[in-house]
Amino acid sequence: MTGRAQDDFILVGKISKPHGIGGEVKIFPYSGNPAVFVADYNRLYLSAGNKEPLVEYTIEKARVHGKQVLVRLNDCRDRTAAENISGQEVYVPVEDLPELHGDEFYLHQLENKQLVDESGASLGVSSRILVTGGQDLLIVQHQDKEYMVPIVGTFIKAIDKDKVVLELPPGLIDING
Repeated sequence: MTGRAQDDFILVGKISKPHGIGGEVKIFPYSGNPAVFVADYNRLYLSAGNKEPLVEYTIEKARVHGKQVLVRLNDCRDRTAAENISGQEVYVPVEDLPELHGDEFYLHQLENKQLVDESGASLGVSSRILVTGGQDLLIVQHQDKEYMVPIVGTFIKAIDKDKVVLELPPGLIDING
């Protein structure tokens, strides 16, 4: 257990299965970029579920393996130990996320924010993100309706602490109706 609020952590992937007999595991990165695990993370936090406490592990070795990353964690020395953590969600502390450049953003920066168009008119509140494996979607609550907005960089004009400014194509909200 970490002793920190889970809000201080970002879900970055999931352990898919053990690899070999030496305790390595395959991690599927939700970012689609396994190189981040190799270059930027020294520690990972695992959880068997949303209500379960996070357990800290140190990365001893990591390498890209196709679209996944192979990782050896401290205290995971054999296949049985690797099987015991298979399926667990992988988190990193927010402060360990790589620095962003230019107009890049993290998906978590879009959650639980007021959404407005460029004129300042309310589009609703972002309630969560739906990661589909294809186009990620922002789930928006507006009055008594819920609709989805594709998370496309050209739609996002500004992100600040409390709101996100969007420029959506005409009719996008109407087709959700």
